[in-house]
Amino acid sequence: MPAFEGLLPQKHDKIVQVLLFRLCEWHTLAKLRLHTETSLKLLGQSLRQLSDQIRKFQSCTCVAFQTVELPNEAAQRQRQEVAELQSGQRTKPSHSGPQCKTFNINTYKFHALGDYVGTIRMFGTTDSYTTQVVSVYPLHRLYYIADIHMKCRVNLLIESSRGFMGNQTRKMWSASSLHRSGGIQSSGGSAKP
Repeated sequence: MPAFEGLLPQKHDKIVQVLLFRLCEWHTLAKLRLHTETSLKLLGQSLRQLSDQIRKFQSCTCVAFQTVELPNEAAQRQRQEVAELQSGQRTKPSHSGPQCKTFNINTYKFHALGDYVGTIRMFGTTDSYTTQVVSVYPLHRLYYIADIHMKCRVNLLIESSRGFMGNQTRKMWSASSLHRSGGIQSSGGSAKP
């Protein structure tokens, strides 16, 4: 990795170089468009090597350097603290300088790395599915539809729990539901094939 070579002292530079290589290797194997049992075994081995290197990076390199939040992160945190002080949610301000930031491997992104092999076995390659929530309706329409659906369910539950859903109501309900599906054209007619 020539672009990163020599940026850190020799001991830490070697750790970072190996870590970058292991990340690239794992990523390349994870993004293959065709997997076999052999490629999945290689992905599992690559993950073990990557995990060892990440722990080595955390225990050796990260503790050797003191890192603090970026200036825009510190400014955002200070603005939020001022707003909390003005609204009364906070009673005393914290120190105003940049806070210390450490490398944290206890995040979902690191935790999810171990699930790739099983997920690929279950669902196929990572390019064949998405975890993005997809809808054909805009968000405000979904809220409207969900609200109507809940009102209908609540009304039906109340009527059925009272035990008196009159014949006229039953006819109207069944006619309107069949009308929506195209089965009945009028409320008193019979279903068309």
